[in-house]
Amino acid sequence: MSALWGLAVADFRERVRRPAYLVMLISAVGLGWLAVPPTDARWVVLDAGGSRGLYTSAYVGLVTALTSALWLTFVGFYLVRDAVARDVRTGVGQLLAASPLRTPVYLAGKFASNLLTLGSMAGTMAVTALVLQLLRGESRTVDPAGLLAPFVFLALPMLAVTAAAALLFETTPVLRSGFGNILWCFVWMAGAIGGQSASAPLGGIGVAQLAGTMPATADTFGLGLMYVDRPLRTFEWSGLPLDAGFVAGRVAVTLLAVAVALLPALWFHRFDVAARSAAARSLPEPYTVYKGLPPTAAVAGSATGRLLAAEVRILVSGAPWWWWAGAALLALAGLAAPPGPVLAIVWIWPVLLWSRLGTRREAGAILAAYPAPRRRLLAEWAAGVLLAATTGAPPAVRMLAAADLPGLAAWTAGALFIPALALALGTLTGVPRTFQAVYTILWYLVINDVAALDFMGALRVHGHPAGPPAPLVAAVAVALFGAAFGAVRLRHARR
Repeated sequence: MSALWGLAVADFRERVRRPAYLVMLISAVGLGWLAVPPTDARWVVLDAGGSRGLYTSAYVGLVTALTSALWLTFVGFYLVRDAVARDVRTGVGQLLAASPLRTPVYLAGKFASNLLTLGSMAGTMAVTALVLQLLRGESRTVDPAGLLAPFVFLALPMLAVTAAAALLFETTPVLRSGFGNILWCFVWMAGAIGGQSASAPLGGIGVAQLAGTMPATADTFGLGLMYVDRPLRTFEWSGLPLDAGFVAGRVAVTLLAVAVALLPALWFHRFDVAARSAAARSLPEPYTVYKGLPPTAAVAGSATGRLLAAEVRILVSGAPWWWWAGAALLALAGLAAPPGPVLAIVWIWPVLLWSRLGTRREAGAILAAYPAPRRRLLAEWAAGVLLAATTGAPPAVRMLAAADLPGLAAWTAGALFIPALALALGTLTGVPRTFQAVYTILWYLVINDVAALDFMGALRVHGHPAGPPAPLVAAVAVALFGAAFGAVRLRHARR
């Protein structure tokens, strides 16, 4: 037990030193403010048939706990999904492999570290909830038990599921790739929606059990950030139904999360040093690689063209054969189906390739000496634009044949925007999973008819884009590139 706790605490301390953790704490405060809006606000996160509870400790704790259960289960997954990979990068894994530490203990320690990280953010929201209760002024009577009960019985089990899922994805060969990052978006959506049902296994996220504590007039129950036409009516909420069935369901969800976290012990190799050493011995010695190489000959063509060609090769390198086969099938479909829907499909296919933009930190020591970082960054962005143009060519051809100029303008703006977003997020965070998560959610909202976010013209009505104007999307793309360039220049100046 001491080894487990020591591993969890050490890992947690390392995580809290990162800037991303501070950003998440600040966002947790913002989420608390959204969950407990001013009394005359036009948005809510919990709508009980046109009513909301008075801002007592119990109700403020409920809405902030539900907000943390929804938001932190999504964003928190990507924040903590790096525990095992970090041990591989830093070499700590090889030290642990040589120690008597058993694999279940290692997994339990990483699970506890994930849960401590997510739980500390939920704790920040709990403190924010108390402050907001006093600021809103509807009730100044502080009930610590009523405030914390929703966090213990609603938020904590869901955060445990998230901590376990992040560990499962990291230790499963197929799920540890970018595919797993995208898959989690859909898993989270299904869980957030289906978990509110009364028939959800083990009570879901615990929302259905709250129906009996709401007013009799509350025939509908909405959870999520929602706009309302007028401030809601108020009622005094009685608190969580802490009966045996409700508590047992929450405990069962937590125990299931622990079981999921320990499940990879059946296949996780725990940093098999012998296998890695054998692979390393199979590589040729550096002398045999470089011995007798002829002098490098001058390469014809412009430096800009060679740089762009190199960036394109780097971007698509390693793409398996089935990716190219799928891209070819989508291209054939794009010649027959309506351009808008097809464009939405073909521009989700290269998401794992786009997510590489801006994340090549391992080459930083070499690229720091490059005399023109702007040219290199432009070439990287251009490679992403070429990938977008290539995969989205069939819809563009059909729009060109139909003289659909608004559609072509939206297509061009989208082709500029997607790689600019990937480049900016990759440069600022250094990891591909940020773009994978953000873009998948953005794409999901677009295909669900959120026209205000239609950056590619997929929801065009009668040939005209229903979303933001193409010049605005292109301007945002340029601004994103500017953010990436500013970050690169700042990093370049520090070296």
